[in-house]
Amino acid sequence: MKTLVIVAHPNIKTSVINKRWIEELRQYPDKYTIHELYNVYPDGHIDVQQEQQLIEAHDHLVLQFPIYWFSSPPLLKQWLDEVFTYGWAYGSKGDKLQQRKAALAVSVGIKEEDYHEDGAYRYTLGQLLSPFETTFLYCNADYRSFFAFYGAEHEPAESELIKSTQGYLNFIDNL
Repeated sequence: MKTLVIVAHPNIKTSVINKRWIEELRQYPDKYTIHELYNVYPDGHIDVQQEQQLIEAHDHLVLQFPIYWFSSPPLLKQWLDEVFTYGWAYGSKGDKLQQRKAALAVSVGIKEEDYHEDGAYRYTLGQLLSPFETTFLYCNADYRSFFAFYGAEHEPAESELIKSTQGYLNFIDNL
């Protein structure tokens, strides 16, 4: 069972969390394929057929990204719009995501308690990520929820990074 991890981070070189997660995943090339959208498509021109073939060659799909304005970076939205096509991902003959385990891995700059109905933003992270869940459900994928690192904008301690990375690997391995 190999997992395709679609990474959508506009500036991975300055990232702390996403970069660390990628470094750890790369230590297990037999289990994970890392596909960095911003490195592969700096011009925003997505090769839809290549992307679909890449997904088909893997058992699981994880979308990894930082939360940007309570959603994903724009290239990931474009990727979803262009790659999850009628007749491939959904529709009467669109079965390529059917029962494929899919999940999200997100880094969030703000503290977890702010993502609560009584918190600063009045919504939970799960509620904000519901369009992704709905997309996977619409395509009959087996959506397995999300893994999150909260407080990324507050220079996480090394112990937090280690704990997060181990938790992320455990999450993916148990999809």
